[in-house]
Amino acid sequence: MELRWRKSSFSADTGACIEVAEKGDFVLLRESDEPDVIVRTMRRKLRAFLEGAKAGEFDDLA
Repeated sequence: MELRWRKSSFSADTGACIEVAEKGDFVLLRESDEPDVIVRTMRRKLRAFLEGAKAGEFDDLA
């Protein structure tokens, strides 16, 4: 099964962005400039993280 990696349309064409793919019940994340390092998480956990990010919980990290 070949993975379909996607990145945000907000990413610049610098090659340094976060990419996501789906694999069964999991969401995979990787950095485009280091594609061999893959983080796997469950959809509900990613959803909770994204909700926190949208609410500004991690703004101090950027």
